[in-house]
Amino acid sequence: MPVELDPTLLQILACPQCHASLVVDHDADELVCTAADCALAYPVRDGVPVLLIDEARPTR
Repeated sequence: MPVELDPTLLQILACPQCHASLVVDHDADELVCTAADCALAYPVRDGVPVLLIDEARPTR
């Protein structure tokens, strides 16, 4: 299922770990932190972002 979030919501969401902005990775159905030193990927399940650090995976 492709990630379809309201653009306004995406503008206000931030990485729970470092507070950087998030971008959508449509191929992986995730939100990815834009900070190079963090870069955690948060899953989106049934259209709902799961912004829990324990649920995130490192992208590197």
